[in-house]
Amino acid sequence: MAFVELFVVALVPVLKTLIITAVGLFLALERINLLGSTARHHLNNLVFYIFTPALVASSLAETVTSSNIVSLWFMPVNILLTFIIGSVLGWILVKITKTPVHLHGLVISCCSAGNLGNLLLIIIPAVCEEKNSPFGDSITCSTNGKAYASLSMAVGAVYIWTYIYNMIRASGSQHNNTSTQVPKLPPMDMDHESQLALPLIAYQTTHDHHQGHVVTKMKQHIKIWTQRIKFKMLFAPSTIATIVGILIGVSSLLRKLIIGNEAPLHVIDSSASMLGEAAIPAMTLIVGANLLKGLKKSEVGVWIVIGIQVIRYVALPLSGICVVKVARHFGLVGSDSLYQFVLLLQYALPSAMTIGTITQLFEVGESECSVIMLWNYALASVALTLWTTYYMWILS
Repeated sequence: MAFVELFVVALVPVLKTLIITAVGLFLALERINLLGSTARHHLNNLVFYIFTPALVASSLAETVTSSNIVSLWFMPVNILLTFIIGSVLGWILVKITKTPVHLHGLVISCCSAGNLGNLLLIIIPAVCEEKNSPFGDSITCSTNGKAYASLSMAVGAVYIWTYIYNMIRASGSQHNNTSTQVPKLPPMDMDHESQLALPLIAYQTTHDHHQGHVVTKMKQHIKIWTQRIKFKMLFAPSTIATIVGILIGVSSLLRKLIIGNEAPLHVIDSSASMLGEAAIPAMTLIVGANLLKGLKKSEVGVWIVIGIQVIRYVALPLSGICVVKVARHFGLVGSDSLYQFVLLLQYALPSAMTIGTITQLFEVGESECSVIMLWNYALASVALTLWTTYYMWILS
């Protein structure tokens, strides 16, 4: 297939996302004010507690079965690799650019967490439905593509609401603590004995053993970080929905009861699907509304913004090609070109929209996130389209 034809196929779904994003930005304007800060806050809660879990559960229950879930085992590993590679590159970026401490979590999150949910659910079906699609029959392609995109969204949601959520929360808490306390005083949540012990530890570093001081400081940092991290977010609504959706999908009894037009409890699945359909437009509108802050002011360094774009649209996609080639060489991903296309695409996506939701929940780095997302999604119209076209070209 000609490269230009593939480019057109890849461009359409990206344009759909950008149009909805532009609508969200328009609704957030002061003259319109339909998506002001209060409205966005409530909509964020609906997305977090209702829309996204419903979308995850219904999509997985309908598309994942006991037969195909085994063949998809590499996808969670692939997504984990995108987070690991992105986190390492993001950590290098914050060290090079000397990013403020309270923004470390945000920058690393934008480098590591891609938009593994709604963009794939938009792009994959749209690519399958195009006449010149390189992935064969449109019906089979759409069915398999929805399963791949649903699993990607579910796994991505688990990683984001465990790893990314706690990282932004921890860095934000650290900033709040240091900004409200006298420097070098112990954290307020330490017990009284630990606070009294700090002067003695400082004295020992001068007159006694330096090694004991290092061990003590490590214990203090471990204690502080374990107190900051909310492990209950391991069971966020999206995580629970993932478990429920997979259980329904792989269990033949539950599947017969709930999935399908003839199922006696089909109304449950159809209701969840109806609620889930609101997740993608709602999240996209929120991103568009948040971009307004990025247009008004910029408090994040230009080199940080450039570095994030280079990582997301150059370093990660190139890393993804290497990973998928190695996996294909060792027979880990099978011969399905659509499956390989989804695996490659997971490395070339813009930053996850959920990051903006998390920064709003903790009120840390909101304007900085808006600036990053503004440039991230503006460049996505070109970068994502080019990478999508290239991936289809090498797989066709």
